Parts: sequence; C-alpha cells; structure tokens
Amino acid sequence: MEFPVTLHILGKEVLLHPVTESLGIFIGMRYYTFAKRKDKEKFSSVNSLLILIAATLGALLGSHIIGSLERPFDLMKAENVWMYIWLNNTIVGGLAGGLIGVELMKKIIGKKESTGDKMVYPLITAMFIGRIGCFCTGIYEETYGLPTRSMFGMDLGDHINRHPVALYEMFFLLIFFIALKYFQKNYTYRSGVLFQLFMLSYFSFRFILDFIKPKFNIILNLSTIQIVCLLVIIYYIYLLKKNNHEIIRSR
Repeated sequence: MEFPVTLHILGKEVLLHPVTESLGIFIGMRYYTFAKRKDKEKFSSVNSLLILIAATLGALLGSHIIGSLERPFDLMKAENVWMYIWLNNTIVGGLAGGLIGVELMKKIIGKKESTGDKMVYPLITAMFIGRIGCFCTGIYEETYGLPTRSMFGMDLGDHINRHPVALYEMFFLLIFFIALKYFQKNYTYRSGVLFQLFMLSYFSFRFILDFIKPKFNIILNLSTIQIVCLLVIIYYIYLLKKNNHEIIRSR
C-alpha cells in the first residue's frame, strides 16, 4: 500500500482524505436527520436552527484555534497567522468548541434540556469514515504515530514502522458504537447521558492515544490537545458524578 492514497476522478488525481471527510460529514448529517425524525422531543425550529448554528461555529473556531495552538512557537513565527490558523485543525478542538457553542446558545435561549444524545451515533459514524482518509494519508498528515517495534507497526510512507493511530481510533469508535448500543438497550438514563458518556470516553481515549503520537509538550509532558482533553474529562466526570443517583439504572 502506497501513501498517500489517491483517486482518479475525471482525469485528475485527488487525495482520498478530503473525499472520505466529505462523505463522513454527509452520511453523519443524514444519520442525524433520520435520528431527529424519530425523536419524540419537539421544540421550536428556530431554537433548533440557533443551536445548530452555534454548534457549527463553535466547532469551526475550536477546531482551528486548538489545532493552531498544538505548536505555539510555529504559530508565533508564521508569516501569515490567519492562514496558519486556517490550515491547522483538530477534531478534539471541534468537539470542545461545538460543546461550548451549544451550551452558550442554550443559556441565551433558556433551554435547559440536553440536545446531544441524538448526535452521538452520527458523530461516531462521521468520525470513523473520516479516519479512513486520515489513515490513507499516512505521514503526510499529522495523524500518524511514533516509531514502534510492536506487531502493530506499519510503514506509513517513510519506511519506518509506526503506530497506525488512525486505525486504533477506528477500532475504538467501532467497539464504542457497539457498547453504546448495548448500554442504550439495557439501561434507562436521563436525557444527555449518552452524549456525556461519548465525550468522556472519546476524550479519555484521545488523551492516552496522544502519548504515542509526535507532539509538542506544553506542560507536564502534555500537549495542547491533551490539556483540552483533560479539562473536558474533568468536566464530564463532574457532571456524571453529580447526577449518578438518578441518571443510570439497569432495566
């Protein structure tokens, strides 16, 4: 297998990654639309639109801001700071930014109920499809791991066996999707718990995964992404512990 993987479309060579990324977003949105139709919760279409806009803007800003802060010295030395910010992004920042955007908008419109549960499976699906493209880009995008002698090591384009972290994440997302379906079938829980479990689990996974990825340490051997992960983990542990007496019961 040669990296990066490309497709030939209309006589032009195109990287697979943007194709899978776009496909992931499209399928994720269709999945979300389907889930929303089945949802019994009804609230103002205006509020729905405002929350969607807040989530989108928050995710866009968070993705690029956190992505550009992964290597702060490179950001400070960039000739065109705005272009540097635009060219750097991360799903961790996108999820965290989207969360902040939604929570701020909910406070503005006075909506206290959680709106995240129906987004969990579409998000996992979109992320899984997107990671296929990340893996197929190899070392030509910063979604590869450190060199390793383990049986899982792969040559991702530089003739060095590395941790295929995109594959690790795909495996995690697949297992987690199945585990959440089992949880949903066998437990009763308050609205919002599914999203809280998703955020806590994914950010915990990413916090650990980034120890086997090339990274720039900010403090205590932690990268910018790991610091963000840690803050989100603490926040969701607090939420789940605060309400654990009433949110999860076996059927």
